[in-house]
Amino acid sequence: MTEIQSFIRRLPKAELHLHLEGTILPATLVELSTRHDARPITLAEAEALYHFTDFTGFMLAFKAVTQQLAAPADYELAAWRMMQQLAAQGVVHAEVYVSVGVIYHWRKQEAAAFEPIFEALERARRRAERELGLSLYWIFDAVRHFSVEEAGRVFRKAAELRPAHPSIIGIGLGGDERRTGSAPYRELYAEARDAGLRLTNHAGETTGPEAIWEALSIGSERIGHALSALQNDALIEELKLRSIPLEMNPTSNIRTGLCPSFTEHPLRRAFDRGLLVTVNSDDPAFFGSDLAGEYLLAHTEQGFTRAELRRLAANSILASFLPASEQAIWLSRIESTE
Repeated sequence: MTEIQSFIRRLPKAELHLHLEGTILPATLVELSTRHDARPITLAEAEALYHFTDFTGFMLAFKAVTQQLAAPADYELAAWRMMQQLAAQGVVHAEVYVSVGVIYHWRKQEAAAFEPIFEALERARRRAERELGLSLYWIFDAVRHFSVEEAGRVFRKAAELRPAHPSIIGIGLGGDERRTGSAPYRELYAEARDAGLRLTNHAGETTGPEAIWEALSIGSERIGHALSALQNDALIEELKLRSIPLEMNPTSNIRTGLCPSFTEHPLRRAFDRGLLVTVNSDDPAFFGSDLAGEYLLAHTEQGFTRAELRRLAANSILASFLPASEQAIWLSRIESTE
């Protein structure tokens, strides 16, 4: 491990844009298949699923991997492995998307049958808090191109479970924004906000800045990807004025063919323009770069200094949904990291 890698590992940081299903490595996929399939997939077959050339190919691969999550114990295994990976990188807090919309849609899961899955996720979370010192919140993610009605099931389940499970911090809207924007979800976002849920939204990943404006118009508090944010000066000023965090995912955008290289990714320009930028790994098992890797690439490919890496880490804490008192503790530790 190089000295800069060691520094990044020591730096307390939060991961704010991470899909549970996207952390499942090929070896874990084989293990899951062995539990359920008459002819389990081989490691080579599992690895082949992770090869794609564009955003559509990635979504198909994501679906294939998610379909191996057949029982609550599978979710518990996936979550625990994810949390081990996070702790190994010096991540102290994570806010993780769970594709509840996928569970309901692809698996035809009844709403009442989701609770055993969530209890399994909670077992892994409590274990990670106890054994790894990692804090974690869940974000229930809907799929925008399924239907508004299906998203409503997801968001209302989050609202229903939250009083007994404060680890459910918010909702998200992923999926293909080329097919469905944010406006149809305006009422559902208002409902979720009134239920005490925080509002995140994928926007400007495969679309232009108008999608980010639309996401802001329905109350979104954090914007996932925001790849096109810098294409509109008025939008930049609005994001700065409102201190809207951007959950940027450079390697993800490269691997899905949306950005040609890390060097050309707008991360550095957004940071230099004073936006509240955070760095995240999105679906690290699919993209081959975890959060520590993203920080290292920010250093090697875009020249982020140690002080600027500290700022990225501080941004991740400030943009989190942690209470201010907990944020203050981590910000102090970040400042003192050498």
